[in-house]
Formats: sequence, structure tokens, C-alpha cells
Amino acid sequence: MQIHFISLGCDKNLVDSEVMLALLDRGGHAVTQEPELADAIIVNTCAFIEDATQEAIDTALEMSAYKEGGRCKALILTGCMAQRYRDSILAELPEVDAIVGTGDFDAIEDVLERAVGGERVAHVTDKRRPDNADSLTRRISATPRHYAYLKIAEGCDNRCTYCTIPDIRGSYVSRSVPSLLEEARALVDGGAREIVLVAQDTACYGKDIAGGGVTLAALLRDLARIDGVRWLRILYAYPENISDELVAEMAANPKVLHYIDIPMQHADDGVLRKMGRASSRAALTHTVAKLRRAMPDICLRSTFITGFPGETDGQFENLLSFVREIRLDKLGVFEYSREDSTPAAKMPDQIEPRVKALRKERIMMLQQDISREKLAVKVGQTIDVIVEGFAPDEGVYTGRTAMDAPGVDGEIRLTSGTELVPGDIVSVRVTGSSEYDLEGSIVGMI
Repeated sequence: MQIHFISLGCDKNLVDSEVMLALLDRGGHAVTQEPELADAIIVNTCAFIEDATQEAIDTALEMSAYKEGGRCKALILTGCMAQRYRDSILAELPEVDAIVGTGDFDAIEDVLERAVGGERVAHVTDKRRPDNADSLTRRISATPRHYAYLKIAEGCDNRCTYCTIPDIRGSYVSRSVPSLLEEARALVDGGAREIVLVAQDTACYGKDIAGGGVTLAALLRDLARIDGVRWLRILYAYPENISDELVAEMAANPKVLHYIDIPMQHADDGVLRKMGRASSRAALTHTVAKLRRAMPDICLRSTFITGFPGETDGQFENLLSFVREIRLDKLGVFEYSREDSTPAAKMPDQIEPRVKALRKERIMMLQQDISREKLAVKVGQTIDVIVEGFAPDEGVYTGRTAMDAPGVDGEIRLTSGTELVPGDIVSVRVTGSSEYDLEGSIVGMI
């Protein structure tokens, strides 16, 4: 069968999509980029916040049009929305023929064949990951071949009061080291030069594995021994779990980029307590100082939430002053989303949307100035860049520096006298900068 596959949401969801694509390929099915040519359409959904759920519903309704007098015989929803709303999707969305939960995507081929055969299927169990997750290491890449995500764990134990992930994905379960190394080798054999480590909390890796010795730092050492790996990047490391061992490994291991994403979410102690976070402003400041002391060139990225229930003007000003003081390199800001079944949804003093939006804008305007100033310092420096592609209309290449994660950070526009291909790592002299991006000219290959 011809399958049109859409992956929504985060990079962790994308990994699940790539595993499902490989399972379908093993069953003899093919992927088509044209939905009108598909026998079935699969949408791997996100439901982390209201906007993501709405995007999933809108996408499902849009794709359902291809069943009306067309070739498509089944529309299947997988992933977080299927897991979270398993009791209502089939009742409220008659356009959907089947759903598959976050712990059941190893059953995707069976569900596909039953749905195309006319059966309405709900394959959603209470488990939050496939029982054989460590054996599902084969993937068909949905990213450019020169980088890939490696999901090192599933679920989360942090139980932040605003978050639905533990209910959707379950408790934290680390993948085994052998399975991760096997998967990483396969990704490198497929052309990946950059491996991006992801989980709900990467810094927590190994804490649930008996016997000790299994840590994120130890995993990085093992991954760095794989021939062909050039860059290892860490995303989503909760600040309270960033150990001295991890910092030392990042500083000493030449393949581990001096880049880390640390979801802080707020910096006012009162708001952090209500969020169920384990950090404080002082602890966050200490962690940032520790990282910068060990790696003066480190690029720090984080995310914050504005408009959490009860956030006063004074508490928001505390957050704003923290952003001004800490001067992060990269920053994303989200307006608080009131999610059913979370403790925060029941809290009093919910903030008006207008106030949440204004607070977000104030932080982003401040961060824009910080980013502009930090990037201006790069002009004249020579840095390593991984090539992403070529813009023929402008005659320039595009790439990412070590301080830019794929999909979320900026880019550098390059001039070169020699032909380059995506995945080339080159030495670049920075010649210009803006709020979020750089310009440069290639000095040589690396």
C-alpha cells in the first residue's frame, strides 16, 4: 500500500514516526509525499497543549477530504492525542478510522491493514511504550540525512503541575545502552554526522537503571567512540539533574558540543513552587555559572512560561530581571496553556490571554536585544559550521553553527568558492550578524 505520513509536534514524536515508517516499510508498504496517491493517511499527533491538539484535529479534518471519492481508504491517528483522548476521538471524529496509542506503535501495520479493510480500530492500551522498545532501533529518516535525533528515554517523573506528559507517556524509562549504541551506529551508517540526544529530561538518563554507572555522561563517552560521529548535542536537560560528571564530560569530550538546552520555565521561586519545579532562582543561577565556568564558550538555550496561574506583576518582573541578568544565548517563550486533568488547571487566578501575550512579548523583545549583542561579538571569529543546503536564488549556502540546534535556532548564510553538500563541516569566518542569524565566508573544510 501507498502511505502518506504526517508527523506533528516535537522531535521525540518524530523519532516515533521514523520507527513506524520502518515498520511499515518492513511490511512492504511504501511512503508517498502526495496524499491523493495514498491508500491510507497516518497522522502522528501531538497533544501537549491546546494549540497542538487543535493542529492535530485540523490536520485530520484536512486529510479526511482525500477519502471522499478518492483512493484513500483509511485515516489513522497515532501518538499523543490518540493516547490522551482515546475515549472520545472515534466518537467525536467520525472521519478517523483508527487510533494507535503512544505505547502501541509496533502494531501500526496490523492496524493499517484492518482499517483499510473497513474495520474501525482503537489500539490504545495503558502501557506508554512498546514492550520491545529497545528492539525497535530501525528507522527511516524523516530529517536530512546528516543529522538525526536519538531518543534515549521515554516518559517523565517530574510531574510539573502544568504538564500532561506523564499521563500521556507514563513514568521515566531509560533505553538500554546497547540498544542506543546500535541505533546510533545505524544512524551514522545512514549518513548522520550529528546526533541530537532527546528525552523529556535527558539529564535524568540512567537513574532508573539498577546497578549504577549508567548516566548521560557515560552514554556520551560511548557514543563518541562511534566512528563517523562528529557532533553530539544535548537537548532538554532539566537544570536540577545536570551533574558535575555531565559538565566535566561536556568540557572534556571533543565530540560533545558546548551547547545545552535547559528547560527552566520560570525564575521566581513562588511560581516555580506552584509549577512543581525542583529549582529556585539561586539554583538556576548556580547551574548556569557552573556550565559557563567549565566551558566559557558554551551556548545556553532555555524556555519560559508566561501567565502561569497567579503570576503577579512582581513575579513576572522577577522573571524579566533574571532574563536580563543571565543573558541566555537562545530563548523560547510560551504562554501558559490550561490543560484539563493537570493540577494547574484547577488553580485560582487564571491569567487573561492578553496579559500572557504581553508578558511573552516583553521577554522576547528583551531577548532579541541580548541575542543581537551576543551574535555581533561573533563577527570576525572563525567557527565550525555544518552545511544545510543551497539557496540558488541568492547564490549562498545555509548552515548551522555548533550553537544552533536544528529546527529551533538560527542559521548562518555562507559564500563559498567550492561546491558543498549538506553535512559538510566547514571552517567559516563570520562577516555579519543580525538578531538571530549570521553571515560568513568559508575558510576551509574540516
